[in-house]
Amino acid sequence: MTPTIYVINPNSTGAVTAGIDAAMAPLRLAGGPAIACLTLESGPPGIQTQFDVESVTLPLVQLARSLQPTAAALVIACFSDPGLFVVREALSKPVAIPVLGISECGLLTALTLGQRFGVIAILDTSIPRHLRSYGAMGLGDRFAGELAIGLNVTELGNYEATLARLVATGRRLRDEKGADVIVMGCAGMAAYQPALQDTLGIPVVEPSQAAVAMAIGRVLLNWHKASHV
Repeated sequence: MTPTIYVINPNSTGAVTAGIDAAMAPLRLAGGPAIACLTLESGPPGIQTQFDVESVTLPLVQLARSLQPTAAALVIACFSDPGLFVVREALSKPVAIPVLGISECGLLTALTLGQRFGVIAILDTSIPRHLRSYGAMGLGDRFAGELAIGLNVTELGNYEATLARLVATGRRLRDEKGADVIVMGCAGMAAYQPALQDTLGIPVVEPSQAAVAMAIGRVLLNWHKASHV
């Protein structure tokens, strides 16, 4: 089978997976790795609490191990990066397979596009969880702020209402918090990136795209090294 970058949505909402899959279109390149987007069927409808994060960790490990024979890389498509480190550990042998989380990759990408990044969350309750991650990464000096749109994952399918809240929240981060780059703090926001970036006039990072772009680079470099052994 073709070596594949597997992008796993840890929640069970198929519409979120479909949105992530659509966002992968610019990254499906001739001669590059295949990209397959999967849903963790046993996951909750949305990863919205710490309990949700912890509940999907072992199922993610089990799914990742089942994919290992054909995996060129694996991306965990949730902004809480659930199970990131244990899945990396699980896929470290016999040969380490790159495992990337969309939060980590989205934030790292933002640092290359502006001086101070702002994050749009879905719910206020998500923000403390995200802040712990930013602190662990040492990003305090580059962090402008995070604001929520007040919609849960399953409510993101209402395009007009969601885009209006994203735009209003993005403007506050830009104008009140001084953000010069925005990170979308949920994989379920993927469909809104082009319109949001056009409206705000500053870079908007869709983190699933950021993670898969990094994964493609890692995979191609690994292929190059293997061909020259």
